[in-house]
Amino acid sequence: MARNRKVTVSTDVHGHTTGWAEVEPSTPVRPDPAVAAFFDVDNTMMQGASIYWFARGLAARNYFTTSDLARFAWQQLRFRVLATEHAGDMSQAKEAALAFVEGWRVDDVERLAEEIFDELMAPRIWGGTRRLAQRHLDAGERVWLVSAAPVEIGRVIAARLGLTGAIGTVAEVVDGAYTGRLVGDLMHGPAKADAVHQLAAVEGLNLARCSAYSDSANDLPMLSAVGRGVAVNPDGTLLREARQRGWEVRDFRTGRRAVKIAVPSTAAAGLVAGAVTAGLALQRRRRAD
Repeated sequence: MARNRKVTVSTDVHGHTTGWAEVEPSTPVRPDPAVAAFFDVDNTMMQGASIYWFARGLAARNYFTTSDLARFAWQQLRFRVLATEHAGDMSQAKEAALAFVEGWRVDDVERLAEEIFDELMAPRIWGGTRRLAQRHLDAGERVWLVSAAPVEIGRVIAARLGLTGAIGTVAEVVDGAYTGRLVGDLMHGPAKADAVHQLAAVEGLNLARCSAYSDSANDLPMLSAVGRGVAVNPDGTLLREARQRGWEVRDFRTGRRAVKIAVPSTAAAGLVAGAVTAGLALQRRRRAD
């Protein structure tokens, strides 16, 4: 009989994670191979957008020039707008997404993602959402992250949190380097639901017994694909939909902080990332002059 590792989560008064401590469960847990939970990442598992924090971490390491940052900001802004306004036709959005990593080595991105998670992302994991995920693990269920971010970033987050794995946008790789093109669809909207169905077929999951968590109405297809949808830190549209459908709602935000935290995942996420990272880079250059 298998034992699940248990992770206790320490949080501050706002529910933000301050650390983890591993302990052994008092009783063995029998795995339930037919049940899993699926968690969106941006503003659901993490405060803000993972690609935003990744960009900030790269800028702090001087991986971007000013022109690179401007190009990245434009591509990310274009992706967010197209993904929101043209969900039925993603061809243009696919051209804009992930182009900024063209020519980068996969192992370098994974190494940097690990460093940047520890520095910038870990403190922004929602303690409340992390506890929800842990409950599924404690019950012998698998927990998957499902994100539009590059799958390499999702895998790092999942590994650091002790989760089962991650589903994300897949970039084409040739000879260990990114080409700047995508393999398949962006992991956005209906694509998330399709991926969940495919994983269920491969892993033998009973989706009627599974759960899904998200903050965004864009994830209604995924939330509807399982037996239990949960709105976490929901936007207005998802909140209304959750109330109509009788879904559980969990909100770990407070007051004005709820508005500020949502900024990196809006249509301006790329622009915010570009502005912040460009500012950091320019500041360093001024100091060097």
